[in-house]
Amino acid sequence: MLLIMIIIATTVWTAIWLMLPAYVTNASAVLFGGKRPIDHGLYLGKNRILGDGKTYEGLFGGCSAGLVCGMLQQLYDSSFGDFPQFIVVLLALSAGSMLGDLTGSFLKRRIGLKRGVPLPLIDQLDFVAGAWLLLFVFAREWFTCNFSPDVILAVIVITPVLHLLTNYIGFKLGMKEVPW
Repeated sequence: MLLIMIIIATTVWTAIWLMLPAYVTNASAVLFGGKRPIDHGLYLGKNRILGDGKTYEGLFGGCSAGLVCGMLQQLYDSSFGDFPQFIVVLLALSAGSMLGDLTGSFLKRRIGLKRGVPLPLIDQLDFVAGAWLLLFVFAREWFTCNFSPDVILAVIVITPVLHLLTNYIGFKLGMKEVPW
């Protein structure tokens, strides 16, 4: 039983460590806020393309925070590979996280959901899908070597919990309008 608990704890730690740049990117975008919406206030049909919540400041600030996080991790432990591979991996994790988040917002607008209205699982996992997509395209060998099925499962299980927890904290601190 103890061995199983150690294996689970190691897998969860690995999942969090590998995804940390994407987690930081996604969570910190709200800290940078911003006034310039990426969609420039344009509509597609009856709804905005993305909405006021997706700004250039959040996009670039979030990506920068994720890259800094990953670089600090890389100094501690070269989990993301050697140069220049680790740059590609960190860019894929950070930019992919934002790409996934933007795609989630685009989908929510297409089905008519307003900003702040929850869409379970899409809200919590869109940024993971974006990060994994870019990793698979630009750093496939690194992705397949590091994201074993058990690590993938751990990310899918723990990310919604971490996402809801960090959003609730952001709401309580007045950084988010809704707690989800």
